Amino acid sequence: PKNIVIDYSAPNIAKPFHIGHLRSTVIGGALYNIYKFLGYNVTGINHLGDWGTQFGKLIEGYKRWGKEYNIEENPIDELTKIYIRINNLCKEDESVLEECRNNFKKLEDGDEYCTKIWKKFRDLSLKEFQKVYSILGVKFDSLNGEAFYSDKMPEIVELLKNAGKLEDSEGAKVVKLNDNMPPCLIIKSNGSTTYATRDLAAIMYRARKYDFDKAIYVTSYEQILHFKQVFATAKYLGLDEKYTNGLVHVPFGMVLLKTGKMSTREGKVIKLEDLLNEAIEKSRSIIESKNPSLENKEDVAKKVGVGAVIFNDLSNSRIKDEIFDWDIMLNFNGETGPYVQYTTVRAKSVLEKAAYIPDIKDVNAQKLNDKDSQNIINILYNFNNILQSVTVKEEPSILARYLINLAQSFSSFYNNCHIITDDKEVQDARLYLTYMVQTVLEKGLNLLGIQVPEKM
Repeated sequence: PKNIVIDYSAPNIAKPFHIGHLRSTVIGGALYNIYKFLGYNVTGINHLGDWGTQFGKLIEGYKRWGKEYNIEENPIDELTKIYIRINNLCKEDESVLEECRNNFKKLEDGDEYCTKIWKKFRDLSLKEFQKVYSILGVKFDSLNGEAFYSDKMPEIVELLKNAGKLEDSEGAKVVKLNDNMPPCLIIKSNGSTTYATRDLAAIMYRARKYDFDKAIYVTSYEQILHFKQVFATAKYLGLDEKYTNGLVHVPFGMVLLKTGKMSTREGKVIKLEDLLNEAIEKSRSIIESKNPSLENKEDVAKKVGVGAVIFNDLSNSRIKDEIFDWDIMLNFNGETGPYVQYTTVRAKSVLEKAAYIPDIKDVNAQKLNDKDSQNIINILYNFNNILQSVTVKEEPSILARYLINLAQSFSSFYNNCHIITDDKEVQDARLYLTYMVQTVLEKGLNLLGIQVPEKM
């Protein structure tokens, strides 16, 4: 009954939810499902990027040109345009930049107008993000973002001061750290707080609220140093060692296209919603060419397309950069999501044809003495150990690779052993084995955040 807190996804409000957020979202989502399945008490947190000086800029841009943009209709794109425009103006005119800083200061002080505008940006952005979360089937228990901790930071500053750890450095306040680490910046020279201050406030709040045994942060490997500094500084907050020892950073690599790094053409990024819709579209065209009479084509295309994207992300070690290649990803024969889904559907269809009702009492295990059956039994037996090792290493790819192994072993069994046969004892034993394969494949895919269609 241990308490696990997982901090994942965390897109920035008023900015596009792009492909770079995919990895944090699906790795965190898979860990959330697996810990929960193993009986842990899990809290999933979306630590939204909803605070910081960029909101001072957005508020200024909105004050000046808000009426020119339809942010109700298309919030993220329109807010991005405002942001780019005000940013350019700030570069030309120092006094505008000063206004933006004042706006953020007002926001921090609870100014009514600034708070109202900021809340509007946040609500509209969340509505947009929810479209992507719905497609991915991802849910959170808390949406407390950076703004939530704005009134909780003074306590952190006070605790560090009382511990004698807060030092002046060129007008800023820092905590010096050992291990050849640069100091952790707590207060900037202009008096504003930093990501680190907010992360420390979040650690303190989560320790009190959730009494966590483990607090997991799923972010890109570019933030390794940041979390090292934050975790080292957290030791000076007077928290119980249980909490500071339970802080875990789970870093992951970048998403690359076959041609190399993601292109941000004219300031554009590949939006996650566009990418998922493209995956669904590509699945739809494969279905049209291979099985045009299939029922519920839309549902199948969605489950296969989205499943392919998620599985592609989770099947390689998370620290590796991920190569995005449609041809590999949507292949029904390779080591892919569609292949594991197809094998699950195939097992289900065997059971349906036999009108099979599973009953362990009917199974004579002696009849499963061939090499293929023995191999499957060993793999199935290992399922729980696999899930445990996912949580030890915070590595969902262990489960993804296991499912490929099980699917391949079932394909070999399916080709080499007649499941429907005249010998009723052999048939019952093999059908039960098929039922267990289908059950574990489907459960494993669900834990990774992937749904299985009825037919394919």
